[in-house]
Amino acid sequence: MPHALPNPVPQTRPIRATAAALLLAALAFPAAAQDRIPSNCFALAQAPLAPVETLWRASIGQPIDRAHVRIRYIDHASFAIEAEGGILAVTDYTGYIGNPDVVPDVVTMNNAHSTHWTSNPDPRIPHVLPGWPTDGQPAFHELDLGAMLVRNVTTDTRGPFGEGARADGNSIFVFEAGGLCIGHLGHLHQIPDDAQYASIGRLDVVMVPVDGGYTMSTEAMAEVVSRLRASVVIPMHWFSGASLVTFLDEMEGQFQVVEVGGPDLELSLQDLPGSPTIMVLEPEFIP
Repeated sequence: MPHALPNPVPQTRPIRATAAALLLAALAFPAAAQDRIPSNCFALAQAPLAPVETLWRASIGQPIDRAHVRIRYIDHASFAIEAEGGILAVTDYTGYIGNPDVVPDVVTMNNAHSTHWTSNPDPRIPHVLPGWPTDGQPAFHELDLGAMLVRNVTTDTRGPFGEGARADGNSIFVFEAGGLCIGHLGHLHQIPDDAQYASIGRLDVVMVPVDGGYTMSTEAMAEVVSRLRASVVIPMHWFSGASLVTFLDEMEGQFQVVEVGGPDLELSLQDLPGSPTIMVLEPEFIP
């Protein structure tokens, strides 16, 4: 059954849901992470939390508390992820996010295609994290910004014209903030193996390329999404409404679909949907 594309007029849809997480308080965290709510990426058990009403609209730049994360779909595969204190990350950064006065604290990049990176990042950005090998070594990042932890898990990519595999050519970046575990699959070309899934952990939110071919087939990507067990799935890397609708049709029955009607949303651990939900955002640069 076809799904209508998001209405350009912002819609507010309250969702009553329960979510669960037993935080690993017994684990030791670096000093810089003491103020960050631990994520449940590697939680061993879960306990129910009280249901709450959720308002899904937000705007980059407004103050945000430590229990929430703001996500804005910028363009293509680029998202702005904002945590307490205005800590801002941008995924698959191409050099342009809109407002030139907004300078992220960290940007991540993948270079399978030119639309996922830039060779000339803004020099004001303190942390630029490439997702591909450098000096013959796979990318390895574990950056602690206090309110946000950024880490990566590498996967192989095909060559730029579809030829042969490039070992560790892509990085799945994981952002831990506000108690949430948020994953961005980058330009994923392969179904992760068990070791890679284990390194990613259990995601609460995942950004998924749904082009149906440039990355992976719709069926293969649906398998990855199901395995990651995220509460919120945000489609990205769709070149037309047709590829997005194909993905939504493939996931029908497994996920609810919420058309946000705008570029951004605000989430916390306690107000995640009670059942797996695809949140369709409309890309828009930061004003």
